[in-house]
Amino acid sequence: MHLPTRTIMALACGLLPFAASVPAAAQDYPNRPIRIVVGFPPGGGVDSTARVMAAEMSKHLGQSMVVENKPGAAGTLGAADVARSAPDGYTIMVTPGGHAIFGAMFKSLPFDTVKSFDWISNIVTLSFFVMVPANSEFKTLADLVAKAKAEPGKLTYGSAGPGSTHHLGIELLGARAGAKFLHVPYRGDAPVITALLGSEVQFALATPTQAISNAKAGKLRAIAVAANSRHPALPDVPTVEQALGIQNYDVRTWFAMAGPAGMPKPVVDRLNAEVRKAVAVPEVRARLTGSGGEPAAGTSDAMRERVARELATWTKTVEDAGVPKN
Repeated sequence: MHLPTRTIMALACGLLPFAASVPAAAQDYPNRPIRIVVGFPPGGGVDSTARVMAAEMSKHLGQSMVVENKPGAAGTLGAADVARSAPDGYTIMVTPGGHAIFGAMFKSLPFDTVKSFDWISNIVTLSFFVMVPANSEFKTLADLVAKAKAEPGKLTYGSAGPGSTHHLGIELLGARAGAKFLHVPYRGDAPVITALLGSEVQFALATPTQAISNAKAGKLRAIAVAANSRHPALPDVPTVEQALGIQNYDVRTWFAMAGPAGMPKPVVDRLNAEVRKAVAVPEVRARLTGSGGEPAAGTSDAMRERVARELATWTKTVEDAGVPKN
């Protein structure tokens, strides 16, 4: 079918403003500094990752990226700040895997855990290890679970606090394995490791930062990695699936970048591209892997799907275990 020339020109003119606006949005962004909100104090893993990424990404974006720490309420204060910010790409955040637990553990939030954000990309993934003291009677995860089944509710495990990934990860393990453990909460990762070293608790989930160095020093023993693949730093440690035959047990944390919902797609795409570019830089990768992390940038859709999937998992875990909500 041949359209009259006048019709073709009219259609073209009508489409021109739309066609021009898409490249313009990408080309004009950014034209001022970008604020990166971190809902935790300076010096932690999320903060360090945000600063590494800010330093590298600003080189190519042509604008400074300023990290602003807004700690409080387990990271929800920072997330709420971003959720209510203008969706123009000038306020974004770096947030950890604990973000997916918000909707499971809090009775009410000023934002929707998934829908209030445009998920830009994952940055790095960190596996948890099931750790026991070096002198523990448990040589394997199967040994530990068998003991727990024989003596329900007696084996103690430490966590970084109620509702932490350390806590819910073990509750999920118990539910999948048909075992019951006794929860002993601490205030953060470091106290959990101290408790393990002193045999105050019999086991715990630990992040690579704490687990790898202590395992290599012979102070603690890693009996399983709570992920769907072995960790390159401790390749002899089996996954939970390999140790127990439990499929789809994948408890990892991550640090990801996101902004308020409604950001222009060209802006999200530009930031995603810059995250990928930064993560590919050897110096950046070295910084991210230095604490046991595995750099893993991905698509915006994949990150959104991951948060939604983990929210569903943790919601069910909290309900099944009867964990009190905040």
